[in-house]
Amino acid sequence: MPIATVNPATGETVETYTAHDEAEVERRLAAASEAFRHWRTVPVAERARCVARAGEILERDKESYGRLMTLEMGKTLRAAIEEAAKCAVACRFYAEHAERFLASEVVRDDEEERGVVAFQPLGTVLAVMPWNFPFWQVIRFAAPALCAGNVGLLKHASNVPRSALALEELFRRAGAPGGVFQTLLVGSGRVEAILGDRRVAAATLTGSTPAGSHVAATAGRHIKKTVLELGGSDPFVVMPSANLDAAAETAVKARMLNNGQSCINAKRFIVHERVADEFERRVVARVGALRVGDPTDAATDVGPLATAAILDEVEQQVRDSVARGARLLVGGQRLARPGNWFAPGVLTAIPNDAPAYREEVFGPVALLFRVASADEAIALANDSPFGLGASVWTADEAEARRFATELDAGSVFVNAMVASDPRYPFGGVKESGYGRELGAYGLREFVNVKTVRHARRGTGAASHTE
Repeated sequence: MPIATVNPATGETVETYTAHDEAEVERRLAAASEAFRHWRTVPVAERARCVARAGEILERDKESYGRLMTLEMGKTLRAAIEEAAKCAVACRFYAEHAERFLASEVVRDDEEERGVVAFQPLGTVLAVMPWNFPFWQVIRFAAPALCAGNVGLLKHASNVPRSALALEELFRRAGAPGGVFQTLLVGSGRVEAILGDRRVAAATLTGSTPAGSHVAATAGRHIKKTVLELGGSDPFVVMPSANLDAAAETAVKARMLNNGQSCINAKRFIVHERVADEFERRVVARVGALRVGDPTDAATDVGPLATAAILDEVEQQVRDSVARGARLLVGGQRLARPGNWFAPGVLTAIPNDAPAYREEVFGPVALLFRVASADEAIALANDSPFGLGASVWTADEAEARRFATELDAGSVFVNAMVASDPRYPFGGVKESGYGRELGAYGLREFVNVKTVRHARRGTGAASHTE
């Protein structure tokens, strides 16, 4: 795939970039290694101030950053500006809490010994990031990693090179020394060699399950830490006691967020049969009323899909599912206009051998299922290779606690849509990956959790290790 900015609303190639050659990759690896030697010694408070300044720039320039994201991947301008603002929030969060999250934990402190657990940086972290949230996916790795004293190398998706370069410039403007955060303009075929380089300490990837498997295998051969946030087919469970107005309205928002291209979009709507007809009616009406059009127009609800390949895949998944017996209730087809346009759709009566049942549909298509009980809802929700997020709608507190306990997911939201938040850890189970981003847990993923025991009486019970 060429490294290029292609406007998904028109199909026009705006700019093509020359990939970094081996000499430039080597120069950047060396710069990262050299920068880490200094950056790790910079006090946490100073590192945090740099991240805070990045947040100030993101907030101030959120409209221009938003227009850049809309141009490259087609999300609505409103959503893109909100993304930049959310990045600013994350930077402020880590700038405020980094010192506390990284403070050594005292295990023992008496006349014989002082023992602590220290959190120290690992080194250069390679980030392999996707196109669907061009800024947010990067910032939620970079802000905690840089606060912790690591340095970052960003290999962004090949269709968002302007965003990748803008992020490198963002940290330079925020005062990060040269080499602390750099972008690599390379294709995915070069990730393996870069990750295998001895100067790279760890990797984080957000993307498809096959991509995560490949990076994990490479890292495993070299004994390097990884965090993987992969695909999702999130269930959205609606029980009889739910507020149907709120559930239906949120369901459409949760499915169509980011033009339907988010790992944590609600994708499988599992509805109790007692309220299924009414829920279906409301969702179909709302989906049919969505306005598809120019993503820079404030009246637009759904913009184009990011790439022609994504458009082809979603179209084929819907066609194959209908051929196997699924029923299309509204939309669900390619629109005849230049660019990557797809009408938001709703599928129901989906057989378990249909692509829509087992695969992640990465586009604006809602999948409706009917169940007769909570037991059946939980079984269907868990009948997926993925386990990223889940949303449950019920007014029954005991029922809510049961779903929160028994659903296979990295997060469960009750009477709300799944969303990432800098304050809470984020990640999945099963083929949705491992490790956590965000919160204190996300900051501590890329640190050396070091035990330091200092014997005070020279008894030999412990030794000073740093």
